[in-house]
Amino acid sequence: MPLKYILLPASTKILTPLQSERHWSRFRITCYWFFLFVCILPALWRGCDVQAQEQSGADLSQNSAPSALPQSAPHDAPTEPADAWLARARTALRAGSSSSAEAMVRKYLSQNDTSADGHYLLGYILSHELKAKESLAEYTRAAQLRPPTANDLKVVAVDYVLLDDFADADRWLTKALGRNPSDADGWYYLGRTKYNENRFSEAIDAFQRCLKLDTHNVKAEDNLGLSYEGLNQTQQAIQAFQTAIAWQTDGNKKDAQPYLNLGMLFAEQGHPDAGLVYMQEAVALAPQNAKAHEQLGRVYLKLKRLKDAQGELEKAVQLAPNSSSLHFELGINYRDQGLKDQAKKEFDRCAELNANHSSVDTPNE
Repeated sequence: MPLKYILLPASTKILTPLQSERHWSRFRITCYWFFLFVCILPALWRGCDVQAQEQSGADLSQNSAPSALPQSAPHDAPTEPADAWLARARTALRAGSSSSAEAMVRKYLSQNDTSADGHYLLGYILSHELKAKESLAEYTRAAQLRPPTANDLKVVAVDYVLLDDFADADRWLTKALGRNPSDADGWYYLGRTKYNENRFSEAIDAFQRCLKLDTHNVKAEDNLGLSYEGLNQTQQAIQAFQTAIAWQTDGNKKDAQPYLNLGMLFAEQGHPDAGLVYMQEAVALAPQNAKAHEQLGRVYLKLKRLKDAQGELEKAVQLAPNSSSLHFELGINYRDQGLKDQAKKEFDRCAELNANHSSVDTPNE
């Protein structure tokens, strides 16, 4: 199969809707985990900057399993001035100036179009800038010159995540892990992708592989709980969330997500009183997280604490003013308290956002 059909985006996406609004809202974050693998991109780009841009094609062919990608095309090593030019681009990228780095690499490639290093670096920069299609085009060109490394394939997978194409993201992460099965982060990213495909059993396997390589990985344990929940294995889910929380007991910086997820699960199981303490902790740890305030408001509603619920929903609306569902929930709260004018205002805003198709999911970040 020609390379361009391997790396470039497929014309038809193979996506399955998640089983509930709850699971979707947790992972379809406004800026994609994520999606964008929410916490994966900075770590992935740092890893690729060290490895993917400096690892040679010869080393890859000796240390990795066979792949469907073509063998390396003959090419000359870049001259010293070109190497220095690309090195300056990498330095600029590490300093946070992606636009300068992109300009340097494009100028270099205008005179050295057969440089695999140059095209891989440009693809990496474009992915960093969330320009997924352009990034994939550069990786396609680079792969015609030299086979990609495992880390290159991880960036390709991130590009597909940005395009909401989880099937192709799954495929390239699987290839990357075939070449480097000891990559704990790769297993975590694959687990996240499997979850978004509703392949919960496979997600569990991936998160468990991650945890074998990186014990006490809070995010992996938390997502393991979500995957168990996707299979309606409630007790296993509770245990995983509790384990993720316990691992943070002595930490200086805690992740709010296990608290949020456990609190939501208890509330949905009909135990809002048990979920309340976890929801309150989630809000304390992530006070700018609109989803946490929304869910704490819902817990207060279940406990008939309308004023407390009002405060949390108002905060959520303040943080995410373009979420129509939040305006609707707040309107219901106002209506139940007899605040007709405030309720009408919220319902009108909800209708306006929906009519303009400008509503967004409540962000969980």
